[in-house]
Amino acid sequence: MTTTESTSQLPLSGITVVELGNLVAAPFAGLMLGDLGADVIKVERPGTGDMIRQSGDSGDAIFTALNRNKRSVAIDLQTDAGREAYLELVSRADIVIENLRSGVTDRLGIGYDDLSEERDDLIYVSIGGFLQGGPYEDRPGMDVVGQAMSGMMRMTGFPGDKPLRGGTSIIDIGTGVYGAFGAMLALWMREATGTGQKIDAGLFETASHWTHYWTIFSQLFGDHPPLGTSHPAFGLYDVFETEPDEWLFVGVITKRHWPAFCEAIDAPALLEDDRFGTNEKRQENDEVLYDLIQEALRGRDRSAIVEALLDGGVPAAPINHPSELLDDPHLDALDLLVETQSGTDADVQAMLTPLTGTDIDVSHRRDPPSLGENTAAVFESFGLGDRYADLEADGAFGDASKDDT
Repeated sequence: MTTTESTSQLPLSGITVVELGNLVAAPFAGLMLGDLGADVIKVERPGTGDMIRQSGDSGDAIFTALNRNKRSVAIDLQTDAGREAYLELVSRADIVIENLRSGVTDRLGIGYDDLSEERDDLIYVSIGGFLQGGPYEDRPGMDVVGQAMSGMMRMTGFPGDKPLRGGTSIIDIGTGVYGAFGAMLALWMREATGTGQKIDAGLFETASHWTHYWTIFSQLFGDHPPLGTSHPAFGLYDVFETEPDEWLFVGVITKRHWPAFCEAIDAPALLEDDRFGTNEKRQENDEVLYDLIQEALRGRDRSAIVEALLDGGVPAAPINHPSELLDDPHLDALDLLVETQSGTDADVQAMLTPLTGTDIDVSHRRDPPSLGENTAAVFESFGLGDRYADLEADGAFGDASKDDT
């Protein structure tokens, strides 16, 4: 198991985060801060932990992806001793991140109002389905709810088919990014004011923000049908099959791209066809153009076609399987692919947070933790060894707490 403690060259070295997170959104925010050097303490329910741990193969993959560079502490927040233990950790933290159901932390007495009474410099990031203050604030929220209500699913898929969700938890992840961004802003402001604040991030609002240029479009021209793999602004912007079940994307978005495209795929007849001479004409004749290009590309070597298009300056890309990223030379050259260990003890490749700068770096220091494996060690590292023993005797940590490192 990877355990490397040094964070001296990382931008968030010395920052402590307590993450009370489940599933994707809050853990993704904690992941970003951890990759940048923060000490992230993941507080989990004894016996079950983060709900994603109990979600089968996909749950194991998600947990592995989102929970490196964290230490797991098992605390029973339903007990008085457990809440005391949690407050001990928060008293030494800079940032709290949580995405529990609306009202849960307040009911337990560990919400922002309670914590900020003792710590006016605390930064508290609350991630939920909906921002507080509106009529939806108490609704249950999840990634697909955000995609559905924002109109995003209406834009995904093909006309006449049912709406589709994105192929990953795009809104959970995006909201986690907003949560991490808010935490960074609050840290920066705290340098000037000395005080912390509460940051709210909502799935519905994230999805609506990301979809809102289509909301503007609808006001000007009416709702647009689902996009499929095309884009209404461009006369050639689509995916095509080459070898069986091998696909590529190509986007002809400038005047220069069209002749370069025709040359790259060796189709001079298309360049000479007046029906396709301008972007507008290609839009008007998009169905026949698609069929002609698909006929020209079917059965050909995808790599050769993509290389020819890129050599001609035409935006193009293979449509990869996720597994193909494991050998991606660009990610490898940037040192973004790191080896970690999944919950099944298998060694896998994971991807670091893709942030770089002249004086900014990210690192992989810890594999995703087993449930509660760092409980005693975390309290000891905070100078709370004796306090840990008392809280353990009072039942703060349930039966799942053990200390491996």
